[in-house]
Amino acid sequence: MSENQNLLAEQRRALILDEVRRRGGVRVNELTRKLGVSDMTVRRDLDALARQGVLEKVHGGAVPVVEASTHEPGFEAKSGLELTAKEDIARSAARLVAPGTAIALSGGTTTYALAQHLLEVPDLTVVTNSVRVADVFHAAQRTSGQRQGAATVVLTGGVRTPSDSLVGPVADQAIAALHFDVLFLGVHGISVEAGLSTPNLAEAETNRRLVHSARRVVVVADHTKWGTVGLSSFATLEQVDTLVTDAGLPGDARAEISEHLPRLIVAGEQDDEGSYESDDDI
Repeated sequence: MSENQNLLAEQRRALILDEVRRRGGVRVNELTRKLGVSDMTVRRDLDALARQGVLEKVHGGAVPVVEASTHEPGFEAKSGLELTAKEDIARSAARLVAPGTAIALSGGTTTYALAQHLLEVPDLTVVTNSVRVADVFHAAQRTSGQRQGAATVVLTGGVRTPSDSLVGPVADQAIAALHFDVLFLGVHGISVEAGLSTPNLAEAETNRRLVHSARRVVVVADHTKWGTVGLSSFATLEQVDTLVTDAGLPGDARAEISEHLPRLIVAGEQDDEGSYESDDDI
């Protein structure tokens, strides 16, 4: 497809990964025709995706990686995936945050993207068990000084996971004593049968505490998380108020999700005016 010739590497690799997952494997010559790029470019893209651990190179092409339910990728490995989708999701989710509210952000690369969109929302209290999320707010304060209306950040203690989340008894105890208006929750996997899940048992317990302490739960997850199941479930779909996802989510999945959740927001596909909600709604 000639219109794909000028795609950025990130976009091209996202298309390759989607194709591999959808078809269960692709050949290099098929990708060169589909993307309108050289054989060498496709092979470099496959090398990059293989280094990230999201596909496996085989002779003449690539196949998906079958991950164990206990496999937990590190933050850096996940941060390079679905960048455009995460940015769209973060932008839409930020519109749900009202000034002056108390919110919680779990660990994850999508909540990390969301944090950067919340820097200009005044008078927030932000509870997080993510070292990366806390760093976003602290870095902004170091750069611009202690400006009026800057967020107050509460970072839980705990043991650090590969995804740079803080979990365990210390984190659980800190969260149990707090109450917040909205929780923005990143997930490893989401499905009808397993609900929300993670490969890390300690993180599952900490996420349960976050869900329990929130008046409202908003899951921020790109389309690749749908149908993925980790070792431990920590919430049912019925405990989720809103799912913010991206346009890559197929139609049958959207219909299934809409049967279980009060609200589905597909970032970039709908008018988000009016998504900004009052404190009464939150």
